[in-house]
Amino acid sequence: MEIAFLTLLVLSLLLSPSGICKSLAAGPPVVNIGSILQFNSTTGGVAEVAIRSALEDINSDPTVLNGTTLKVKIKDTNCFDGFLGMVQGLQFMETDVIAIVGPQCSTISHIISYVVNELRVPLMSFASDATLSTIQFPFFVRTGSSDLYQMAAVAALVDYNHWKIVTAIYIDNDYGRNGIIALDDALTAKRCKISYKVSFPSNAKRSELISLLVSVSYMESRVIILHTGAEHGLKFFSMANQLNMMGNSYVWIATDWLSAYLDANSSVPADIISGMQGVLTLRPHIPNSKMKSNLISKWSSQSHKYNHSDLRVNTYGFYVYDSVWALAWALDAFFSDGGRISFSNDSKLHDEAGETLHLEAMSIFDMGNKLLENIRKVNFTGASGQVQFDASGDLIHPAYDIINIIGNGMRTVGFWSNYSGLLSTISPEALYSKPPNTSLANQHLYDVIWPGETAQRPRGWVFPSNAKELKIGVPNRFSFKEFVTEDNGTGSIKGYCIDVFTQALSLLPYPVSYKFIPFGSGTENPNYDKLIHMVESNEFDAAIGDIAITMSRTVTIDFTQPFIETGLVILAPVKKHIKTSWAFLQPFTLEMWCVTGLFFLIVGVVVWVLEHRINEDFRGPPSQQIITIFWFSFSTLFFSHTIPRVLLPS
Repeated sequence: MEIAFLTLLVLSLLLSPSGICKSLAAGPPVVNIGSILQFNSTTGGVAEVAIRSALEDINSDPTVLNGTTLKVKIKDTNCFDGFLGMVQGLQFMETDVIAIVGPQCSTISHIISYVVNELRVPLMSFASDATLSTIQFPFFVRTGSSDLYQMAAVAALVDYNHWKIVTAIYIDNDYGRNGIIALDDALTAKRCKISYKVSFPSNAKRSELISLLVSVSYMESRVIILHTGAEHGLKFFSMANQLNMMGNSYVWIATDWLSAYLDANSSVPADIISGMQGVLTLRPHIPNSKMKSNLISKWSSQSHKYNHSDLRVNTYGFYVYDSVWALAWALDAFFSDGGRISFSNDSKLHDEAGETLHLEAMSIFDMGNKLLENIRKVNFTGASGQVQFDASGDLIHPAYDIINIIGNGMRTVGFWSNYSGLLSTISPEALYSKPPNTSLANQHLYDVIWPGETAQRPRGWVFPSNAKELKIGVPNRFSFKEFVTEDNGTGSIKGYCIDVFTQALSLLPYPVSYKFIPFGSGTENPNYDKLIHMVESNEFDAAIGDIAITMSRTVTIDFTQPFIETGLVILAPVKKHIKTSWAFLQPFTLEMWCVTGLFFLIVGVVVWVLEHRINEDFRGPPSQQIITIFWFSFSTLFFSHTIPRVLLPS
């Protein structure tokens, strides 16, 4: 009987090893995680529903955590008040939690990142601030898209439409400033630039925002990048509509705050939608999956259950949902590897007299490094797609939808993927199975309806009303006025050099305001070296004219490529041509013809002296011999004297 019992025991051990591992790796009954959110915001409300929905699914799934219940402690914080948000975040860190989901805002994320580094508590954050990196904050885990990639998508969109300058409007906090820095770098890589940056505080008044928009309307760029939050962003569109800045020639590109707001709010007022017609916005790309469909199908009941019935799921909801699941799978591996949850006091933290923050209550998570390592290794398909981290700590395959606000909703006109770095109408997940094709010729988007309800792509710039004019010096010549001269009648500057300059300006994709300033009196040619010196001393911004490029001048100023090269030339006076029969006399003067004739007579006399004794043609009466001398002399001008030849029959 004992032998049979032992046999059954051995067989059960061999046939069910996973069950034994699970029992041996069972964790504590309850594990607490934390979350820092702003409940009265769209993102905060969506994130709370996503966290609680994920916990319900995890705790009811027998394949993960082996009976350990995951619970969350959520702290409501104020993202608009940096000081108050910091205090609330530090107070929450007195709670012993093994990980934190959030915060949603960059300011508090920076502060909490310093704290979790000391306490060794992984921070599962969906903040998009590009300066939050694992290099500075090893325990910071970004579970959403980074602004580094979002701004690369914006720059690709600007470059695709052949715009070279943009105006950036942003909120003056960590999120806004760092996002625009990332945008500036991305545009520079595309040989574009931000021509005008303007920021505003979070507590800006309506009059201040209107003044800001008026200053933007004076600028030459009509491509406006709006990087802020939903509260201020919607105000901007409303005021821009009142200022007629949502019509033809304007381009508005909003970052993903707009798509997050429109996706999450089921009932957006009609006046808000009508005020942003033609706007382009971005949305982090979420591929279709079974888990995504399941979350969408039960979202309505979950949002009612947790008092956010007016909110729908958006991209941040998918990211937060997967953040909790990633933490659950990491904890499962953590317990399987023998991990234990324990906390110890930090000797660096102690209370000062009269201090209200109980710093000594903050404890170090002893095995936080091990849990962080397991989080970095997770690899599963979640509601937001493939959840896997690359070497830099970001989610793999970041991508964005390019969305056009039109009518009562949104229309996807294309995608941007970091895999190829290009804009395309093909979904990003269809590209991952192929080698990346980075040829710009492959870029394509569907037609966009721009502000003003036009399908024609805006030029993106206008001549600014308050731009500083370039002072361009032009030589006021006395001679060779065809190159450049001042018209005494109209005072305008004209000439070949001016025509070349204006044609070159017409090829530029941005405006240049300029003013011609004549240099010289017009009664004599000006001193060109002095003109060069005036450009060098900034009295003139540039100079245009028949200015020779010499070695000494290139030392101090830059020249364009030469557009006139004379080479080796011969100068001759222009005279009226004689068209009579005596025109052949024109090459020589009368004196030259007389000398030439005298020399021919002398030659004739010399020939007569030598020939008249032996040649019968030079003999006869004196008059005949004189005629022979003259005839021989002048015949040399018109006849070619050759030796007579006899043709012999062949």
